[in-house]
Amino acid sequence: MNLNEPLAYRMKPKTLDDYVGQEHILGKDKILYRTIKADRLSSLILWGPPGCGKTSLAKVISNTTKYKFKKINAVSAGVADIKNAIEEAQNLMLNPSGKCILFIDEIHRFNKLQQDALLPYVENGTVILIGATTENPYFEVNKALISRSMVFKLEPLTKKDIFTVLKNAISSEDGLGSYNLKIEDSTLMKIADTANGDVRTALNGLEVAVLTTKMDADGYIHITDEIAGNSVQNRKAIFDKNGDSHYDNISAFIKSMRGSDPDAAIFYMARALNGGEDPMFIARRIVIAASEDVGMANPMALVVANNAMQAVHMVGMPEARIILAEAAVYVANSPKSNASYLAINKALEDVKNKDTGEIPMHIRNAPAEGMEQFGYGDGYKYPHDFPGHKVEQQYLPDKMLGTKYYVADENCKEIK
Repeated sequence: MNLNEPLAYRMKPKTLDDYVGQEHILGKDKILYRTIKADRLSSLILWGPPGCGKTSLAKVISNTTKYKFKKINAVSAGVADIKNAIEEAQNLMLNPSGKCILFIDEIHRFNKLQQDALLPYVENGTVILIGATTENPYFEVNKALISRSMVFKLEPLTKKDIFTVLKNAISSEDGLGSYNLKIEDSTLMKIADTANGDVRTALNGLEVAVLTTKMDADGYIHITDEIAGNSVQNRKAIFDKNGDSHYDNISAFIKSMRGSDPDAAIFYMARALNGGEDPMFIARRIVIAASEDVGMANPMALVVANNAMQAVHMVGMPEARIILAEAAVYVANSPKSNASYLAINKALEDVKNKDTGEIPMHIRNAPAEGMEQFGYGDGYKYPHDFPGHKVEQQYLPDKMLGTKYYVADENCKEIK
């Protein structure tokens, strides 16, 4: 056992049967399990959060395949590294098969030029690409590469999965088996729970606990709940303000306000703030929801949301969280109408795609003397000259007469 290597590295599975979790893609009846076992892989993109087992799965494949296996990291590699890997694969003296499996960790870090350099070799079969990414590959990876690969989404490991890995770690000679440890299953389960789906975080926490705890007089290292809690620290939040979870979380936040669920809205706001989201970004989403989803059913929602955005700008965190919470709760609890939203969308569709005719002459502007003789403004009725400050006259062009864009929703405030 090389103690210079972190526990998380030492505990990487060596075979497919050692691999824990991801049953939805690696169950024995699943296609990925069968293709790895048969060594009949095509190009893959492995997409999932940190610590869910992407690199471990690549290591299992490297131990299983008969093809040359080459690993590069997109953070430090360039086009030259890709070319070197291709040349090695095509060298029949070193690699009689003439092809290789190329594992690219953090493939989303490759720019368009680097991804384009891969494409012809993936296409002709010289390279079987396995890309690992924490970002949504449909946003970050070349569409041509995506179309030539199977995309598998890996989920955060369950608490039970992580507990299994921790149990293996304390008994395995590759792990902590050479230490005299005393640790309750309940303590391991708490570590697994705090890791929140990231097995690397759990293993790192366990290793810190063991290496920083002195042996007791009975010859054992006792890991208590308190020691474990101090080693793993705060519960790991599954949120990356620049990643895919950013879009998922803000979508859930908006839909919770739209769905009139203030508790869910506050929950997703808390996740965003805890993950370092810009408070002004959240404030802008509330302003949009106040107009798009509440609208004329409660026009004060836009006033409240806009004032909240200004207040957040002036006050800043941490107090801004209170202002944001008030505005989100107000919008979530307000009656809803998207009539204005539908109206402008329909009107934009018409002006883009239809011959909508000319503006009626009587409501055109006549800023210069003499334009009246051409009919500009001729016959216009000034509404304030009439009872109730309203008068019937044509406003829409002839070709659009009778078109309805704004249809008031059936609630009292909007009808009024």
